[in-house]
Amino acid sequence: MAASSPDKTSAKDMSAKDMSAKDTSADDPSADDTARATAALDRLAALHPKLIDLGLTRTFDLLDRLGNPHHRLPPVIHVAGTNGKGSVIALMRAMAEAAGLSVHVYTSPHLCRFNERIRLAGNLIADGALADLLEEVERANGDEPVTFFEVTTAAAFLAFSRSKADLLLLETGLGGALDSTNVLDRPAATVITPIARDHEHFLGSDLAGIAGQKAGIMRADTPCLCAAQDQVVMDALDSHAAVVGTRAVAVDRDILWQLEDNGGVVVRAHGNVLTLAPPGLFGHHQMQNAALAAAALNSAMPDLDFEMGGQGTATASWPGRLQRLADGHLTQIAAERAIWLDGAHNAHGASALAAALKQLSPTGTWHFVTGALNTRPPAEFLEKIAPLAASLHCVAIPDQPSSLTAHELVNAATPLFSAAQPAASIGAALSAITISDDPDNAPVMICGSLYLAGHVLAANGTLPA
Repeated sequence: MAASSPDKTSAKDMSAKDMSAKDTSADDPSADDTARATAALDRLAALHPKLIDLGLTRTFDLLDRLGNPHHRLPPVIHVAGTNGKGSVIALMRAMAEAAGLSVHVYTSPHLCRFNERIRLAGNLIADGALADLLEEVERANGDEPVTFFEVTTAAAFLAFSRSKADLLLLETGLGGALDSTNVLDRPAATVITPIARDHEHFLGSDLAGIAGQKAGIMRADTPCLCAAQDQVVMDALDSHAAVVGTRAVAVDRDILWQLEDNGGVVVRAHGNVLTLAPPGLFGHHQMQNAALAAAALNSAMPDLDFEMGGQGTATASWPGRLQRLADGHLTQIAAERAIWLDGAHNAHGASALAAALKQLSPTGTWHFVTGALNTRPPAEFLEKIAPLAASLHCVAIPDQPSSLTAHELVNAATPLFSAAQPAASIGAALSAITISDDPDNAPVMICGSLYLAGHVLAANGTLPA
């Protein structure tokens, strides 16, 4: 199937501007590597610039031409779901590294630079290594039809197969059953995070059907750890697990957790008690994510030292998800206010965001700056944050053809907000907030799209590392 691309795996992710955060002048010795990587990404983008075509045949064929690197990987924890995949991976990575393991990570989409998708033993892939891999995969693929996500996933598998690590944390792109990452015979564990409606033009709007797609990563006799789910979703996961020959072990049913007075989390799973430091990620939903992450890591790596690993949750970070902006170009515009950033863009994510914001603001109110794509009704997101709004400024997402205009977003927001206003840019919105009559000095939340989050981090000069 093919359709206009959503947030998750869009061709946006490959344009030359993604590499522009790095200096490519003649005086920069890395300029040639950056230019090569950018050129390769642009060529690959041209293969299917606006399309996603779900299926595994092309991926298996390409991997075969590359010598099947997916058969030479460290133990893999494969993660699918609608929301929270990146957070769960960030928490697992932090715990595993705290316990002394080296960890590869594959995630998508990126926020500012494609390199963010491939982390080799703790470090983002360098431009030179990325360029070499992409060019090698291009040569192997020849003129065969292939999508951008398929070819870059093959490049990631090639990178992971050639670099030593103790663990690979692997995130699906869309769905699960037909996702290009779903080529492993026997991962160490599979994880399914909360499932909700998203990318309906690919996965449909039926929750049970969506769950069936996500459940496609399950494998026989392989632990499958699941977040707490709506009952219709849980029923579908349980049913698929029984057919496959495994069991869905779920948070709040089989994985029990409690919040400690110090903010830490105690998890009971598989007969073990796992004590976690207060997570470095904000929001009550991150406590549940931490429980899921700990149970999954314990299943996949039963010999891992959780006395050390449990302390790692304190260092977990996941850019663009309830992230307080560090000092930079944008924060200087409203220096007297805390400015936060979140990439949630669907109703489920907005609900989690709203619940967290009630805890983070001492006044209980926020100034919102939001932008959104035209791939889903904006009201389903806006209605969740409306009760917390001191103001709402709407912006178009720069360099994103699928963005709603500021005025379109204002029109959608008007029934929910008393005074939604358009703004020409993030900076203009922050300037307007700065001069507003606000005796409580409420903080700012920039939200609505991962594309917007990436733009903000780049504009602020605080790129993910």
